[in-house]
Amino acid sequence: MQRRSFFGGIFGGLTVARSGAAAAKVKAGDIPKRTFGKTGEKLTIIGPAGGRFPLCTFEEAKAITLRAYELGINYFDNARGYWDGRSEEVFGAVLPPFRKQVFITTKSVKRTKDEALKDLELSLKALKTDYIDLWQIHSVAEMADVDKIFGPNGAIEAFEQAKKQGKCRFMGFTGHHDPHVHAAMLKHYDKYDTIFMPLHAADPGYLSFEQIVLPTAVERNLGIQAMKTTANAKLLQSFSVRQCLTYALSLPIHCAAVGCTTIGQLEDDVRIAQAFKQMDAVEMTELRKRAERLKGPRLEDWKRNVEQAYDPRPRYHGG
Repeated sequence: MQRRSFFGGIFGGLTVARSGAAAAKVKAGDIPKRTFGKTGEKLTIIGPAGGRFPLCTFEEAKAITLRAYELGINYFDNARGYWDGRSEEVFGAVLPPFRKQVFITTKSVKRTKDEALKDLELSLKALKTDYIDLWQIHSVAEMADVDKIFGPNGAIEAFEQAKKQGKCRFMGFTGHHDPHVHAAMLKHYDKYDTIFMPLHAADPGYLSFEQIVLPTAVERNLGIQAMKTTANAKLLQSFSVRQCLTYALSLPIHCAAVGCTTIGQLEDDVRIAQAFKQMDAVEMTELRKRAERLKGPRLEDWKRNVEQAYDPRPRYHGG
């Protein structure tokens, strides 16, 4: 179950019906910004995730993107593989007039230098820009991925070349399958600018990125992005969106990508961000305790399942 498809399907018509009234209540600006690690960039603590655009129409995705900019968001998350490239085309249709005011990220799942460079050219064309603010090695899931990325003609060579040539300003990597693979990526290389991982209240109970990866990322002053703050909606059986997003933003991170398929959903997230107050240690511990009964691979089915035999069926997990 995806948070945005589930709630968008039920409440989509209601959101559209009252979009005018809701829009008038949301102030532009006042979204907190944080310095994005060693990059020095100041980014809004939330930004729209292009990975959810396949759940709405192209025009709806454009409207969400434009509304995000109007509300003062400057962090925009995307990937070459989202919607077979159409998610990047959404950004390319909206953001060029505001290029200097926004921070655009995209990603490539390719593991060789030549394939990754080809992806980069496709991304630049779709986004209608001559540089990416942040280009990321996407969805690193297995130790075999690490070997390929750093092997002969590996993808890391493409990322280093792109940064040297000015086609990307910063580089990093993403993943959500196994925190030990993230740890291996960090061990192999010390020149990343950023990192992207799933972070939410139930994560500490099972193959925890918060426990295994986050401390090293903080120590290295990486720009830290959070995904899956509601665990793809599954935490919403016990927690509110506000609690989920506030928990993630109370960790030592810089921004969270939020999946929106309606303007109403985006504005809800903006309201939460505008009113953000840091949770204290007691509050965060309480949320972790409440999430304890939900932890594990049934909740986080994008993570490696160490409780049963490997299931080869492909699934889409976003991120």
